[in-house]
Amino acid sequence: MTAATITGKRGGPGRTIRALARRWPTALGILSAAVMAGGSDLASQVIALGEILLFLPLLYLVAARADRRSLIWPLLGIAFALIIGLRALDVPVAAVAVTLAAAALGWSAIGHTPHPSTLRVQALGMVGFAALGLAGLAVDPDLGLYLVATGWLLHGVWDFVHLKLDRVVPRSYAEWCGVLDVLTAGQLLLLAW
Repeated sequence: MTAATITGKRGGPGRTIRALARRWPTALGILSAAVMAGGSDLASQVIALGEILLFLPLLYLVAARADRRSLIWPLLGIAFALIIGLRALDVPVAAVAVTLAAAALGWSAIGHTPHPSTLRVQALGMVGFAALGLAGLAVDPDLGLYLVATGWLLHGVWDFVHLKLDRVVPRSYAEWCGVLDVLTAGQLLLLAW
């Protein structure tokens, strides 16, 4: 064993630790999915995850409209605090999400935007994911589960495309959210079996 191997200059433990440290968003995504997993009955899971699904593309749209990728992590914290607060006050989360989405779409349509094509894609994504989330909330929980799971899975793909293109959100967020979304979709589908 050479000194280079021991210090991690040519592989070994040092290189492995650095590689794992770069994957912190993946680890956080796995941890986040574990925290969100299970708990209540099927209908409650579908409602909770359907409501959260309404916010995920909204955050992308706001970050794109503001043209500030760094906003996404604080926006995520605000969204989760808002969801928790709304639930505690027994306010319909979906109604607030739709209202905020309409406001964000209106904001996106006015004034100069630095990247109009990116903004259009984000707006279309928000409408598509919101449609899946709302449909999942509106139908029988057994069917809603599949619609909400599809929304989470497709949003995971959305995240990984953003990770690959390195646009709209920081790569760390896209990686974290992609891992979380795919695992959440898988957990929902496991509930069906």
